[in-house]
Amino acid sequence: RGLRRVPPSVPMTMERGSMASLDSTLRKAPPASWRQPELPEVIAMLNYRLDPVKTNAAAFLQHLTFKNDKVKSEVRRLKGIPALVSLLDHPSKDVHHSACGALKNISYGRDPDNKIAIKNCDGVTTLVRLLRKTHDQDLTDTITGTLWNLSSHDSVKMEIVDHALHALADEVIVPHSGWERGSNGGEESCKPRHLEWETALTNTAGCLRNVSSERSEARRKLRECSGLVDSLMYIVQSQINRKDVDNKLVENCVCLLRNLSYQVHREVPGCERFAETTQLNQGPATANKGGCFGSRKGKGKKDGDDGSGDQVDIPKRTTPAKGYELLFQPEVVRVYTSLLRESKNPSVLEAAAGAIQNLCAGRWTYGRYIRATVRLEKGLPMMAELLAHGNDRVVRAMSGALRNLAIDNRNCELLGLHAVPHLVANLPGGQSQSGRALSEETVVSVLSTLAEVLGNSLEAAKTLRTSQGIERLVLISKDGKRSDREVRGAGQVLQLIWAHKELRRPLEKDGWKKTDFMVHLNPSNTTNGPHTRANGTYEDSTTPLLDRGQCAINKYAQNEAYSTLDQRERRHTLDETTDTLPVPF
Repeated sequence: RGLRRVPPSVPMTMERGSMASLDSTLRKAPPASWRQPELPEVIAMLNYRLDPVKTNAAAFLQHLTFKNDKVKSEVRRLKGIPALVSLLDHPSKDVHHSACGALKNISYGRDPDNKIAIKNCDGVTTLVRLLRKTHDQDLTDTITGTLWNLSSHDSVKMEIVDHALHALADEVIVPHSGWERGSNGGEESCKPRHLEWETALTNTAGCLRNVSSERSEARRKLRECSGLVDSLMYIVQSQINRKDVDNKLVENCVCLLRNLSYQVHREVPGCERFAETTQLNQGPATANKGGCFGSRKGKGKKDGDDGSGDQVDIPKRTTPAKGYELLFQPEVVRVYTSLLRESKNPSVLEAAAGAIQNLCAGRWTYGRYIRATVRLEKGLPMMAELLAHGNDRVVRAMSGALRNLAIDNRNCELLGLHAVPHLVANLPGGQSQSGRALSEETVVSVLSTLAEVLGNSLEAAKTLRTSQGIERLVLISKDGKRSDREVRGAGQVLQLIWAHKELRRPLEKDGWKKTDFMVHLNPSNTTNGPHTRANGTYEDSTTPLLDRGQCAINKYAQNEAYSTLDQRERRHTLDETTDTLPVPF
């Protein structure tokens, strides 16, 4: 006799009645002394000859391990994980469901040992075998959820890339995205649709989001995976058309696209074809000084008053873009600006701006096209307005994107006239921050963007002065409580302002002295972290840092374009793991 089968909708409780068949299986005392089995006994039942016993033992482990780290560790210590993994190859679907559900719960959480134990007994490859042969939606949800949990640990990331990537693309992302091979995947073809397999798609995109932050080799394999980028773009565009852009699926897809855009100008095949050796600042520097910044929703703007009427020579393709090429086509800008306009999810906003920032990094042809296209799509005012967002990471993402966009002469002119007050409002001091306490990284990013936007523009410097920017910059440099990176960043901007001789007399009338614009730091304290452009060389970095070891800043020096990678995904795991056996009350 075996364990009495418990329907999935009924909790396996610890009351006397539910333990009857367990006791019978253990051949213990008569029914009068029914008891709850010990954990070693339950694990032993995973190898029992009767399938119902295996199924219910695995289901009971799933129940016991739900949000219980102590039991998870005990299951690992008692060698229960290899037994559960072996059940994934069992011919019974019921056994698959229970064993995979237990592994999903065990793999959830911050404890790396459980994830490593599953990996070390070929858990990833076994899950992939099961994924390829099952057509059950619930089981696919559980398999992909388990892989998402496993993907949060660095030591498992490349295992998933090497052994699970193509299965996840072939069995989940491509067939259930709605994208069809041979279609052009344009905006008009992405019909708004309900995704029946949304949970599996969300889990899979979350898993790939995690592994894409591992290394360039992982990103290369993801970019070159047939149909993956096409399907991701299709999902995001169809959800935009459906006006449903704040869900977890869109978040995971956009964060994944953002990571795949990281250093794309260096990592895609044949990237040397797109390298440019001409002066980095490109784009028309017109005399049009019209208003650039209306509202995020696009109200109250005059046609051509925001740079959108500028002529930009972008050659038309003779064949439709596909695969990884979709990541950096100028048309992708419309996807990201739509998200910036419509989304309220901070992670989506951050990822959309981060993708634009990545695409605008470096000296390459498509970076120049992207910078111009963002202006034509009226993306500059959206990002400037989002500098007032209450989320620190969103502010940093907008600042970083604007910095790279300012490499374009026309963008720099428009941002210098209209974005400076938005940037100044994020500096410490003053009352317009509404109690927001921005991180050091964000303050440094804003200072770096201000330096890029100011450049040698007298008009931008005047705007900063009238926006009470001098007061905030001097406060940072004299406060004594700010980091060296913040003080150095403020010093660079102050020196750019003082370099304008036309401003010195007005500044002195305001009560400022030359010494207020001089910042002295010990260069030995400025050697940590990534650096920016110096002596004509370029190096992308994930965080903005001003020229190392320099006190005096050449007013004509420009900061280097840099890329971002969502390092947060190293810790990202499945947000809500649900137990198919409800926790008893």
